[in-house]
Amino acid sequence: MIAFRKMHGLGNDFVVVDARPAALPLTPARIAALADRHRGIGCDQFITLERPEPGAPGEGAPGEADVFMRIHNPDGSEAGACGNATRCVASLLMAETGRDRVVVRTISGDLPAERLPGGIIRVDMGQPRLGWQEVPLAEPADTAHLPLELGPVRDAAACSMGNPHATFFVDDLGTLPWLELGPKLEHHSLFPDRANIGFAQVLAPDHIRLAVWERGAGPTLACGSGACATLVNAHRRGLAGRRARIDLPGGTLELEWRADGAVLMAGPVATAFLGSLDPEAYPA
Repeated sequence: MIAFRKMHGLGNDFVVVDARPAALPLTPARIAALADRHRGIGCDQFITLERPEPGAPGEGAPGEADVFMRIHNPDGSEAGACGNATRCVASLLMAETGRDRVVVRTISGDLPAERLPGGIIRVDMGQPRLGWQEVPLAEPADTAHLPLELGPVRDAAACSMGNPHATFFVDDLGTLPWLELGPKLEHHSLFPDRANIGFAQVLAPDHIRLAVWERGAGPTLACGSGACATLVNAHRRGLAGRRARIDLPGGTLELEWRADGAVLMAGPVATAFLGSLDPEAYPA
């Protein structure tokens, strides 16, 4: 049996398992089965904690990391970044170590995190990648104004926050059929690695309403990296400042795109329950 912890950040929920003591028999097929909300545990992402390689380079803060966080989408595919999962894992490490600052390593780089008053966890998601090859896109394009439209949405902005994001700015998110648009745009030929698709309504320069169709996961109650990408893209388009409150279906995140390029994201985390799973009960 494998012990797991079910956690969430604003309803963006995760199954977290610890593979630091020993490797676990969790294949992509088993992870997809466990992520199923009807026949498994159910989650937006499946998180495996692993030992970081000593001195392994990252794209974020230099030095040693406290853990390597491997992220799988509910379809079994691997993701490069997940801001809310990073905050959840950081809170676990803080409880383990008694420290208020930790570093979480991902395949996209090292992400420093800190505890703020009131149980808020803030993570430095690093610098956005703005070049078309870095998103990536299938062909050269201005990432601030993509030649992309579908039905009522057009003129998206794109960046990478360790995973590809495209943000559409809309007048009224409440009437937008984004659940129909999201899966089509995720698989658009402009995105060779697929993309997370954000639909944002700017209410004020420091207040944005956001819904995200996540690559490999579908609609989620909150998407941390999507919120980061939204602030970056809104500022690039002159629609927002460098700090904003972003309201998602599951709650609110506080974002800042610092002058040095780093994007900071802060919000609450919670543990829903603990349990154990039998990997042999699921197809390999």
